[in-house]
Amino acid sequence: MKTDFLGIPIDTLTMEETIARIDLAIRENKSIRQVSVNAGKMVLIQQDKELYNSVISCDIISPDGQSIVWASHFLGKYLPGRVAGCDLMQKIVKLAYKNKYKCFFFGAKEAVIKRVVDIYKHLYGPNIIAGYRNGYFTKEDGPLIAKQIADSGAQILFVAITSPKKENFLCEHADILKNVNYTMGVGGTFDIIAGVTKRAPQWMQNYGLEWFYRFLLEPRRMWRRYLIGNSKFIWLVIKEKFKRGKN
Repeated sequence: MKTDFLGIPIDTLTMEETIARIDLAIRENKSIRQVSVNAGKMVLIQQDKELYNSVISCDIISPDGQSIVWASHFLGKYLPGRVAGCDLMQKIVKLAYKNKYKCFFFGAKEAVIKRVVDIYKHLYGPNIIAGYRNGYFTKEDGPLIAKQIADSGAQILFVAITSPKKENFLCEHADILKNVNYTMGVGGTFDIIAGVTKRAPQWMQNYGLEWFYRFLLEPRRMWRRYLIGNSKFIWLVIKEKFKRGKN
């Protein structure tokens, strides 16, 4: 089932149900694309038609941020809980090891992506790796990169580049990537796994304060994204509440 949240049909799946659906698609040799949305992305979607089309064309749209879950409840919608992209990726990698799927890792700096691959090789062995590539490329390189991934034999693709670039890449090259069963944008998750970026403590995650933790780590770079972006998100939710009340 899906619920409409600010014009986006978000799946009402738990983490376990999301993983089960992904696993079933791989076992049945189907192709599905998943996207995670947070407050910042919801704001971008309202302003960026290409990103909007890339998001709503996905087979699974998951609530990555706790703010999405809380705001959905405020609007009288049902979401069982967040499906954090960082956690989901790591669970899917474990699933790949268990079921002998192969993963392709695309994104981040060269040193970071190599570190991620080395970590997973150490944890699960080299057979889990179909290939990897850093996230620096031009738009003209896109089709060649997509073909490289498609030819790698990967069932799973993780893309760790910024929004809206990753969503648009996966949408634009969906036909080339159709033999990759599951594709997912994972943002800055590679940096977290490689130890370049620290993730917020669990209690901050539970209270929806991951954004504030990142702001404290990099205030000069993050203040506009989080303080202004979050304010815009709150305003969108309040406007929707008033509109629903009038209707």
